[in-house]
Amino acid sequence: MKKLLVVSLFVLCIVFALGKTYKVGTEATFPPFEYVENGEIVGFDVDLIKAIAEAEGFDVEFVDMSFDSLIPALVSGNIDIVIAAMTINEERAEVVDFSDPYWTANQSVVVKGGSGKGLTVLFGDNSIGAQTGTTGDLWIEEELQNTGILTGQVKRYESFVLAFTDLENENVDALVLDEPVAERYAKDRNVDIVGLILTNEEYGIAINKDNKALLESINNGLEKLEDSGELLEIVGKYF
Repeated sequence: MKKLLVVSLFVLCIVFALGKTYKVGTEATFPPFEYVENGEIVGFDVDLIKAIAEAEGFDVEFVDMSFDSLIPALVSGNIDIVIAAMTINEERAEVVDFSDPYWTANQSVVVKGGSGKGLTVLFGDNSIGAQTGTTGDLWIEEELQNTGILTGQVKRYESFVLAFTDLENENVDALVLDEPVAERYAKDRNVDIVGLILTNEEYGIAINKDNKALLESINNGLEKLEDSGELLEIVGKYF
């Protein structure tokens, strides 16, 4: 009887582990990585974490929030995972753990279509926009503001939907953002990409430092997707 009880409890533990649902934080205005389509959050990152979850036997539930709220929400335990085209850097790695890198990107400079503006827009008394807390935001501060190259205003946005609207309405002279996202917006908005900033940043999936088991599971899932070729299929769907 005791043996049967122990076996039953073991089976229940396995079922519980396999059926666990993790809350995944993202910022769904960053196509093609994450965006809203027909009321649903979709994109490369969404398909990627879903595929990892399937490979590792857990479920995911998405939470859309501002980009600069993602790490605080992760640290506080309000969410379990962050996947949001987030660059791995030293500052973030001090407070969260990152998975193995799954993407490499650079930054693009975007201006209003037909404005005739070029890379000189980054100099002098011009206004440059970026999403708060992103690599573009940090690059503008470190390379343009702090060096005195840019003397104009830096406008920070919670989402790039607002940023691109401001750009088209000439409320800002240029935007700096991740290259693949800039290319996606350029297909649908009246904007031109006029420059590339070689940052060679790597994206990672962020996990609370207290959850090493989940980090290991996500890295295992990434490896499975790479070995099976499924990761390349997801890449091909969006790029």
